[in-house]
Order: sequence, then structure tokens, then C-alpha cells
Amino acid sequence: HREKVTGMKGQSRARNKKRNGLQIWLRRIALSVLGLIIGISIYLINAGTFMRDPLPMPFGIGAANVLSDSMEPAFSRGTLLIVKKEENLKEGDIVVYQSGKNLIVHRIVRLDENQVVTQGDANNVPDEPFDRKMIKGVAVGKVPYVGTVVGILKTPPGIILLLAFFLTEHSLQQERMQDEQELEEIRKEIQRLKQERKNQGD
Repeated sequence: HREKVTGMKGQSRARNKKRNGLQIWLRRIALSVLGLIIGISIYLINAGTFMRDPLPMPFGIGAANVLSDSMEPAFSRGTLLIVKKEENLKEGDIVVYQSGKNLIVHRIVRLDENQVVTQGDANNVPDEPFDRKMIKGVAVGKVPYVGTVVGILKTPPGIILLLAFFLTEHSLQQERMQDEQELEEIRKEIQRLKQERKNQGD
């Protein structure tokens, strides 16, 4: 009977350890994704506010947030685009170009030597021709919904929510460390009592 109970306790401990390990990994993944989104948010904020460039392209790569439905169904509002600098443009490319202080994401429908005409897939009329130097790059990838999250994090409620999350996570980390220290002290005490009993038996 004692062996059966011991075995059940061992299995229970193993299940709890496995569950705790899974929770830790899920939390790490969530924090990594959140960290990436925060990094992108800081990048986009700094780009427009401090660099005076709505889409800086370090190493020829940048990120842009889709703010309208003009490129439906290819890109929805709130999609984060990965943009790559490209010299060899061609008709059909989806490009990001700067119009004043704004960034426009549209498809090239006509391309001359220095003049480009674009049009949103969901629009009925093309845009006004512009100089190809205004093109920042070509959209080479997309991450749905991340742009929406980035937009939320740039608002005061989003910042408050983010701070609340980090404070809660920090508190949980502190509690976890304290629990681990207490468990370690309990283990040491158990080992000490076992050793005392063994010495008394000898």
C-alpha cells in the first residue's frame, strides 16, 4: 500500500512539473511575441517622430502598417507589412510610397522610366502619377492583425494596459522566485531531518 501511494505521488509530481513547464514556455513565447510587437511599435513611433522618416529602411528592410482597406483582399487594415528596398520594379508589384507625410500601399499598374502609376486593388481609379524616387520599397511579407495591436499600443489606454501587464508579470516572477526559495529550504530541511534520523539509527 505504501509503494502504491508513493508511486501515485510521484506521478502527480511529474504531471505538475510537466504542466508548470508548459505554462512557463507559453509565458515565454507570449512575452517574446509581445516584445517583438513593442519593438515594432517603438520603431514606428521613432520613425515618424524623431527620424522624420515614416519608413526608415535599415539594411534595406522596413515595416509599415496598413491603415486602409484600399488593398483588399490582398492586405486588410491592421496588417503589418515587411517592406524591402527594390531597384528593379515591375508592373504588379505592391509598393509602399511616400505621399507627403503619409505612406501609401498600392499596386503598380503602369511603369515608365521615372513615372509610376499605382492603384489600390479595391479602388476604381488609379492614383496620380508620381516619381519612382518616392517608392520606399516592395511589400514582400505580411503579418495579419499585428498592425492593429501596434496601433492600440500607441494609444494612452494601450500604454496603460502594457504597463499593467508588465507590473503583473514582474509580480508573478517575484512570487515564483520566492516560492522556489521556500521549496528549496523545505527540501534542505527534509534532507537534514533524514540525515539526523539516519545518524540516530546508526
